[in-house]
Parts: sequence; structure tokens; C-alpha cells
Amino acid sequence: MLDLGLLLTLYPPVKREDMNTPVPPAIRIKGIEKSYKDLHVLKGVDLDVARGSIYALLGSNGAGKTTLVRILATLLKADGGTATVNGFDVAADPARVRESISLTGQFAAVDEILTGHENLVMIARLRQVKEPKRIADGLLERFGLADAGRRRVATYSGGMRRRLDIAMSLIGEPPVIFLDEPTTGLDPEARIEVWNVVQDLADGGTTVLLTTQYLDEAEKLADRIAILHQGTIIVDGTLAELRTLLPSATVEYVERQPTLEEVFLAIVGDKSPANGKEETR
Repeated sequence: MLDLGLLLTLYPPVKREDMNTPVPPAIRIKGIEKSYKDLHVLKGVDLDVARGSIYALLGSNGAGKTTLVRILATLLKADGGTATVNGFDVAADPARVRESISLTGQFAAVDEILTGHENLVMIARLRQVKEPKRIADGLLERFGLADAGRRRVATYSGGMRRRLDIAMSLIGEPPVIFLDEPTTGLDPEARIEVWNVVQDLADGGTTVLLTTQYLDEAEKLADRIAILHQGTIIVDGTLAELRTLLPSATVEYVERQPTLEEVFLAIVGDKSPANGKEETR
């Protein structure tokens, strides 16, 4: 016979108020401002990023994308406004913010003299992670670098370096990752490799804030997209919501020619991001 008291102890009923409590965003930005003398880069940015999502921040050169990321990463101080990352205030509790994040910049921050495995072990030891060699082996396997792990990074391609860079950023399992234009300067195959990695991160529950100038990158990856222009967010929404800002499409029957990207991938081998996952997003 079931012991009702024991069952209630092991599986207490969910309180109704808990069911209605919204999950706080992984990143919350309110009125962030930043100026460099007379140059007003950020003029009151407001932004919420849901946990476990990919959020793409678009903007032209000089729009303030990198400045905003550096403020969120506690590398710069804002002139005004507030920002929290993983529930911690970037100004009042920067140490806890840094424990919660990882930042990958526009260029791979890897040591070319060391091997891929040695790079990962070095970062694991700096972050005081237990069993650094085991962690390094696991990340090399996860990112498709196991065969190259004992080679010097100087011999790696651009895509391999970027994958290693992102792998290094995952040591310690930070819940929030900032990717600041991660595919800048990469060839088409390497870009798709990085896209697959980013998609896998989000599928695993990591929150990704992605800054990019590539519209196709945001279109393929992002759950939500914001456009930063002249220091403020001028639009924010899903791809479907952003499409409604334009007039309804006119149906026309035309002969469609393959794009150069499609031709390139058909010749060298298609590595489409998420292998069809975009249909389910």
C-alpha cells in the first residue's frame, strides 16, 4: 500500500504562485548609456534576453554593439542605466557576473605555440576546474577537434581556431556566453561550423548573445533579433515579427537561380547549420 505521507514528502505539490512566477531573463538592460567625450555611443539601450535563447544584436560598424557587450562583461562602466546578467548587477556585483559569463571576441584568443589540448588545459587550470585534462579531452571531442588536439594551434584553419576559442569559453559551464561577431573573416565552411556550434550551445540551455553584421547569420540562428542604430534599439522581435513591419509579400512565379553559397556548398559538401533543425525552430 502506498504511503501518502511519504509521497507528499518526496514530491510536494507545486504551489500555484510558483506556477505563475515568470522566469527572469538571463540578461536585462535598462537605459544603458555610454559616451566617449562628445561621442554618444549608447543613448539609453533597453533589452531583455530570455534564458536558453539565441539573441542576435544587429548593427553597422560603430553602432555600439561591442561597447554594450563590454559593459555587460564588466570590462567597461556605463555612464547611466542598469544591467543584470544571470541575476547579478554588472556595476554592483561584477565578480559574480564574471563567474556567470564567457566572452568570445571578434578574433580567436588562442595561443598558437600551444596545442589545442594545452590551450584548454591552461584555461581549465586558470578557472580552477577539477580534472582539466579530462575536460579538455571532452571539449575537443565535442567540437570535432579530437584528431587535431595534439597539434599546435598555428597549424589550425580559421574555423578550427574559432571552434577552439568557443570551446575554451565553455570551460566552467557558464550559463551566459557573449559572441561578439564570431564569424568575422571566416570562409563559408568555417562560418557554418561556428553556426552549428552556436546552435548546439542554445540547445543545451546556454544563453547566447550574438552580435553580428551578417543578416543571414541572425536569420538562421536567432530566436529574437534587435537592431541597434544610433545608440538605441529601434526594433526588437522574432524574425516573423520583424517581417510584418514590411508590406505583405506579392506572390510571383519566377525562375529561381541557385545562390553562389548554394553552389559552393553543393560542390564542397553541404554542412547546413543544425542539419534541418531550423524547420523546428
